Amino acid sequence: MRRLSRARKAPRDLVLRARMVELSWAGQRVPAIADELRCSPKTVRRWLHRFNRLGLDGLEDLGGQGRKRRITESERSRIIGLVKKPAPGRLTVQAGGELAAEDECGPPEWTLDALAAEARGWASGSAAVRSDGSCWPRGCAGAVPGPGPARETRTSRE
Repeated sequence: MRRLSRARKAPRDLVLRARMVELSWAGQRVPAIADELRCSPKTVRRWLHRFNRLGLDGLEDLGGQGRKRRITESERSRIIGLVKKPAPGRLTVQAGGELAAEDECGPPEWTLDALAAEARGWASGSAAVRSDGSCWPRGCAGAVPGPGPARETRTSRE
């Protein structure tokens, strides 16, 4: 524990929690530990209780934090593969040496709107590519959010 509390290569949070345990073993009370480590007494109590319950493993972060993926790995791979292909409206040299596009009405470069339209139907729950045709939770991906509803502004204090 002492070695971990002084480690320079270990994650900072883990070192801080080990230091809490070490100070507690040295006989310091929770408020004194919190003052020395510049955190709240509630935080010190929580980590000491977890250490008492789970041992050294209790000082590690629990997994599963952060936002969960909204698309599967196979959908992600398909979207990446789609981006690597030329856009439908991009001009390419044909066998006879002429320039032609697969879809002359399609975009010459991939945009978020074009990817959303192309992936519609097989990408399930993505925020960027939704089956209802919208690209983002609020409006279209190409649109820049506006200032919002008009507000009254006061020019002088009355």
